[in-house]
Amino acid sequence: MLKWLKHLFYHTRLRRRMPVLRGRVLEDEPLAKKTWFGVGGTADIYVEPADTDDLAHLVKTLPDEPLTILGAGSNVLVLDGGIPGITVHLGKSFSYIRVQEDRLICGAGALLKDVARVAEKNNIAGLEFLSGIPGSVGGAVRMNAGAFKQSLSDRMIALKSMTGNGDISDIDPKQMNIFEYRKCYLPEDWIFLEVILQGEKVKNGDDIRAKMQQYKKKREASQPQGVRTAGSTFKNPDGLQAWKLIDKAGLRGFRVGGAVVSEKHANFLINDKGATAADIENLGEKIREKVKKEQGVHLEWEVRRLGVRK
Repeated sequence: MLKWLKHLFYHTRLRRRMPVLRGRVLEDEPLAKKTWFGVGGTADIYVEPADTDDLAHLVKTLPDEPLTILGAGSNVLVLDGGIPGITVHLGKSFSYIRVQEDRLICGAGALLKDVARVAEKNNIAGLEFLSGIPGSVGGAVRMNAGAFKQSLSDRMIALKSMTGNGDISDIDPKQMNIFEYRKCYLPEDWIFLEVILQGEKVKNGDDIRAKMQQYKKKREASQPQGVRTAGSTFKNPDGLQAWKLIDKAGLRGFRVGGAVVSEKHANFLINDKGATAADIENLGEKIREKVKKEQGVHLEWEVRRLGVRK
């Protein structure tokens, strides 16, 4: 009862402090349908800013309130207690993709598959690996997403962000040591707004299309399809592959509640039968414990866990 009263007091206080925004503002918004896992609680306040100015107004008005960015929901696990404070989703006005010769200027809300498609249509090579990575540009920056031994940072030549105090920062990632494998070292309260990706202009797009088709076939052959999953659960340790470690531990098909390890790819967890976020998180932790105990290897979560436990 005391916990519930504290939450009610905080929620009422936050609602009263919220500035007037031109974008969409919702209270107690369910988040399960906004994520690939299909689990999780609600957002205290859910905001889709109208534009960058609207977002800056929010950040500058409430700099002390917890703010969480939710992208396409593909590489996250929203916990059952929901996300306290303000959850921001960068929607349509942040989803542009502009072609500039051999470069693509991409808003943080743009989907990676759309970035790859625009590159292909404009005969810009080098971005084919993005075609099968789920999620948005902004989320991909935060985790330096990649596939087939390539990462987003390999192609990024400019990054525009909003700092924790609402100011705009333009960064040349090639001049700053801010990325590593599946990591970005910029502050967690920075909001990514736009990237410029460098490709190579070619006369004929046949090779681009062939490579995208090749990647698609590889994914379909090795990864579960048509199920509720968030993609790779754990990062690959140095010189090792997470799925092989999990497989060696005999955990294919291992289940906790409604969550199960994929039989097709051991580094994919699936919401199989009405799983809760707790089921999925507990399954992941049991995998980490067994791999550490039996093989001495520490598995680090690649899926980002957001919010609080119930």
